[in-house]
Amino acid sequence: MGTLDLNYTQVALGDQGFNALSEEECSRFSVSMLALGEVSKESKVTNALAVIFDLEGFTAFCNQLDPHLVVPEYLSEFLPWLFDDIVQQFSKEKREGKVLIWGALPFFAKFTGDGVLFLWNTDLCKGLMGVGNVVGSLRQICDDYETVFLPRMEAAHSKVPRRLRVGICRGQVLSIGDGQDYVGPCINMASRLQKLGSLSFAISRRGFDPAQCMPSRARQYVIKKASIRDIGDEFIVIRADEYESLPAKEKKLFT
Repeated sequence: MGTLDLNYTQVALGDQGFNALSEEECSRFSVSMLALGEVSKESKVTNALAVIFDLEGFTAFCNQLDPHLVVPEYLSEFLPWLFDDIVQQFSKEKREGKVLIWGALPFFAKFTGDGVLFLWNTDLCKGLMGVGNVVGSLRQICDDYETVFLPRMEAAHSKVPRRLRVGICRGQVLSIGDGQDYVGPCINMASRLQKLGSLSFAISRRGFDPAQCMPSRARQYVIKKASIRDIGDEFIVIRADEYESLPAKEKKLFT
């Protein structure tokens, strides 16, 4: 999570030339580049909902002509929009200088190269239905990307990522160092789910039963078993409308 601009000089040794650093400059390359703080600190365990948003087609977008001119401009629009939409989805109202929040906002965010990882503290979500409300808001954010953000970007750029995909998984995460990063199986699972076939929305069934978490919207989802890369067969929750729209060949991957 850090970069180094080192002061190299040229040194000839025999018939070879070498890049050379002063000993002081060389010592700058260390674990401190990771900006994790004191990595020997005992990890803090948090009950979390791991959410990974992925921009579908971002690689192709970055491979177009002169990407250095368009990628920064796109990200400077997308990232603020994403954070603002999360705040909007989780805000009930403003009262006496305070913003009333449904549950809680994410306590951790990390850019992944083609999307963003967010972690929610499920202890602040006020029970299973609170977790369900988070999931409902995440689905709305994905829809907002296609209906609100995408048309604006397509008016200015070519090959814009067409969809915002999301993988979601409950579990425990462990802090690294001073909490500058987190690890946990639920993060790995979420990263697999956001690239599951042609789906745009997938949730691990572990600790998430639509009938309990979102009873009024449970029929909008179906529970299927799928083979997850490097994990194996797992039950997942997916949008019923997306499942019905899958080609027959891909439907067979979900039993």
